[in-house]
Amino acid sequence: MKEAIVLLNMGGPNNLAEVEMFLHNMFNDPYIIRTKSTLLRRFIAGLITLTRTEKSQEIYRQIGGKSPLVDLTRSLVTHLKEALSPDIIVDFVMRYTPPMADEVCVRLQEQGIEKVYLIPLYPQYSSTTTQSSLDDFEETAHKIGWNVITVEIKHFFANPTYNRCLLERIKEALGGERAESFDIIFSAHGLPQKIVDQGDPYQRQVIAHVALLKEMMKNETLHFNGIHLAYQSKVGPMKWLEPSLETALKELENKKVIIVPIAFTIDNSETDFELSIEYAEVAHELGYEEYRVCRCPNDHPLFVQMLSELYLKMK
Repeated sequence: MKEAIVLLNMGGPNNLAEVEMFLHNMFNDPYIIRTKSTLLRRFIAGLITLTRTEKSQEIYRQIGGKSPLVDLTRSLVTHLKEALSPDIIVDFVMRYTPPMADEVCVRLQEQGIEKVYLIPLYPQYSSTTTQSSLDDFEETAHKIGWNVITVEIKHFFANPTYNRCLLERIKEALGGERAESFDIIFSAHGLPQKIVDQGDPYQRQVIAHVALLKEMMKNETLHFNGIHLAYQSKVGPMKWLEPSLETALKELENKKVIIVPIAFTIDNSETDFELSIEYAEVAHELGYEEYRVCRCPNDHPLFVQMLSELYLKMK
C-alpha cells in the first residue's frame, strides 16, 4: 500500500498579494466565525478582509514581504524525507493559503497514494485549528472521489522528544546566561472564552503542557526566577483567554524575560512580528533590560525526530 505523510498547518501569505486571500479564507472558516448563517459569515469575512488587508500587508512588509511559515515548512518536509524511508512520500497542506488541500489531494491521488498519515502541526488540540485542518483535508479528498485511508493525530504536546526540542530552543535564547536572572513567559495563541466554555480542550492542554515543561526544566536544573503563562493575538471585543501577554509583562517585577511561543511549531507573523517587534516595543517602554523570544521548533533535528516517531507510532 502506497503511503504518504501530510503535515497540516494554517498557512500564511507567500507574498503581499496573498494577504487578502489569507484573511478571506480564514474568516470564512466556520470553525473561526461560528455563526450558523453562511451568508452572515461571508458578510463578516468580507468586512474584516476589507478593513484589515492594508494593515496586515504592512505587518508582512516588516518581516520580509511574506510569512516565513511556508518556506520553513518546506524545509521541515525536506528534512523529514531525509529521515524516513524513500518509499514514503511527505507533503504538506495549508488551510488558508497555497498549497491548499485541493491541489495536494489531487497530486497524491495521481501518485497512487492509498493511505495518508495526517499530522496537524499544532501541539495542542483546538477545533479552530486541528479539527478545521483535518476536516478540510477529509472533505476535499471525498469531494474529488479519492477513497484514501486516513490516520490522524490530534495533539503531541506531551511527546518527550518534542519537549526536549523546546528546551533546546529555551537554552539557545538563554545563550549561556543564568536562568535564575530571567522570568519565562509561555505565550499561547489566544482563543475566545466562549469557545473554551463550549468544551474546546485547548486551554486545558496548554496548561498541562506548561506543567510538563516546568518539570523538565527542573530536572535540567533550569531554575527561572518565575514561570508564567499568557495569551496573545486577541481580536475583537469579546472576552478571550487571560491573562494577555501585555498584562503579564506589566505585572513582572523582574525586567529580564524570555518568551516561549508554546502554541506554534513554525515561526510566522505572530512570532516574527507580534512577539519580536510589537511586544518588544511594549517591553522596551516598560523598562525591560532583556526581552528575548525563542525560535519555534521549525526544522530542528529533534522536531524532525518527533515527527518520525509519530509516524512510526501511527503505523
